[in-house]
Amino acid sequence: MEVKDQYLMKNGEVFFYLADTCWSAFTNIELDEWESYCQFRQKQGYNVIQINVLRQWDASHISIRRDPFEVTLLDDGHYIYDYQNIHEDYFDRAEKMLEIMRKYHLTPALVLLWANYVPDTWTNPMIMNNLFNKAYLINYVKYVVKRFQKYEPIYFVSGDTDFPTLQTIEYYQIVLDTLKKYDKESLVSFHIKGRLDEIPEQFLKCIDFFSYQSGHNKNYQNTAFTIPQKLRQKGIKMPIINTEPCYEQISYSHSCHEFGRFSREDIRKIAWQSILSGANAGITYGAHGIWSWHHKGENFGVHTGEGFDVPFDVITALTFQGAYDYAFLKQLVLKYQIYLSHPVNIELMHTPLIRISQKDNDYFIYLPCNTELDVSCLNLNLSQYTITAIDLEKRTSETLKHHNQVIEMHSGQKDALYILSLKK
Repeated sequence: MEVKDQYLMKNGEVFFYLADTCWSAFTNIELDEWESYCQFRQKQGYNVIQINVLRQWDASHISIRRDPFEVTLLDDGHYIYDYQNIHEDYFDRAEKMLEIMRKYHLTPALVLLWANYVPDTWTNPMIMNNLFNKAYLINYVKYVVKRFQKYEPIYFVSGDTDFPTLQTIEYYQIVLDTLKKYDKESLVSFHIKGRLDEIPEQFLKCIDFFSYQSGHNKNYQNTAFTIPQKLRQKGIKMPIINTEPCYEQISYSHSCHEFGRFSREDIRKIAWQSILSGANAGITYGAHGIWSWHHKGENFGVHTGEGFDVPFDVITALTFQGAYDYAFLKQLVLKYQIYLSHPVNIELMHTPLIRISQKDNDYFIYLPCNTELDVSCLNLNLSQYTITAIDLEKRTSETLKHHNQVIEMHSGQKDALYILSLKK
């Protein structure tokens, strides 16, 4: 896999990064479940699965405990890892899972060191594990990278992190340097905490694409488009991907303070707003129940991390329709080469929620709510354009008419993608 301009390539073809989130795979999923899951996501059109190499701090509980290191369990729920003693059987099993992924042409995107293992990050007041012993970081990263290299993974140096202190940065520098030493081919990025729009300059120079997270806080969903917009305005030319938009049916973060869950329509809106604002190299889907691999009746700590409400059972979560919407998004991005488009920072209808991008003489407009659309701000002669509306819920299309600079409403009741194509 390689980077070309603002998008990714694999085996000579455009690779639109369409990931599902399964952070807890290596600890929580049985091998037969994993094969069925991988086969299903591959049939839907997914090509990447995001996984935490180590134990996910807010995973759902399971009856069989699997740990990557020798562990001491304490009565109060805390656990202490001996980071010097790697459990080889854990990584043997992880390799079997990566083999299954390869069978279904799925690329692993692996987090090497989640924030709860690193000093001074925002997670530290809530963690149940001991911090990673810095003396054993090189050995751990070397071990993982040399074992997994043949599966051609993408690596996230960090998971859900911030960079508050020099000590935090030092940890990630060790991970990054070791990764680069033993695997010079894999693409590398940082998975960072919600709403963060920058990483230390020393890391920015070393990554292959910029990964950001618009996240699960209801009050900050606009970061789906404001972050890539800001990055492009700062001159960031590499691919940008929203690798953690709000998950389907996850509760608003800190749910003890605000009630509600993100719907299929919510997550579809965030995806398209990301894509048309400069983050058009890919998108990540998440289902509440899949990322933590939750089985009904098992414990899920609502006060851990961001305080999410109970997930759905994995069997139910796999039926969520938003996963198909994201796969349809991928089809449209590739068909119309939206990965080559650039954001147009003009507001239509006096709202930033309508997003626009441009490729040559063609325009792509995401309309989150049906209305007659005044596009006079674009200064186009609409008589020279074919206007196609794609209903993103029903996945149907129609040709629209216009009067002067106002495009008529489409026939759907939800959101739509408008494609304004210059007539030949």
